Amino acid sequence: MKILVCISHVPDTTSKINFVNGDSEFDTNGVQYVINPNDEFGLTRAIWFQEQQGATVTVVNVGGADTEPTLRKALAIGANEAIRVNAVPTDGFFVAKQLAEVIKTGAYDLVICGKESLDYNGGMVPGMLAGLLNYNFVNSCTEITVEGTSAKAAREIDGGKEIISASLPLIIGGQKGLVEEKDLRIPNMRGIMTARTKVLTVLEPVAANNQTKIVKFEKPAAKSAVKLVAADNLDELIQLLHNEAKVI
Repeated sequence: MKILVCISHVPDTTSKINFVNGDSEFDTNGVQYVINPNDEFGLTRAIWFQEQQGATVTVVNVGGADTEPTLRKALAIGANEAIRVNAVPTDGFFVAKQLAEVIKTGAYDLVICGKESLDYNGGMVPGMLAGLLNYNFVNSCTEITVEGTSAKAAREIDGGKEIISASLPLIIGGQKGLVEEKDLRIPNMRGIMTARTKVLTVLEPVAANNQTKIVKFEKPAAKSAVKLVAADNLDELIQLLHNEAKVI
């Protein structure tokens, strides 16, 4: 079984976020980047398939040379090889087009994406990929097993979960549940040294028109100061809850 894991290169949640050029671009200065958490769950599950069922695992990213440390970390975790499409990921459709070309060329059986990336939370790419390739698709996937050319997956729905059977090739939008946080892999020294010798292929992008454009970023409004009300001043408390908080 050939598995492709799509990896997003996203800012660490502890990074301080700023914008430049009239708030139209993200300021990358001083920002630490990591593997997108939803993708990391998927990668760990792919490594399980590698160890238990002899699958080969390839990771792919659409990005510049600055994303290669993130791909090398995925290789250190256990992926067999990596692919970087040499292009700035300008919008979801552009990324999906690049990934679709990689998938068609590589003839992968299972494609594991995170259901959304931590930076833009668009959640568009996995579904677009399935549409472009006409592959079976399961989003918000929390469990997956594969036997031969058949897969069984579970996904979150309102009030519970849904169990789905599908044939390969299959694309999933994964999340926590594919593995638990305690099962995530931390690269050891042997993995880090081995990753240096693993193949990292750089591909040039295919032509694709952007379907969206970023006009401006805005930070959330700062929280207002806390108002303290004396315990015996019920009239003022009710007035604030009614007129300002508007909860009664």
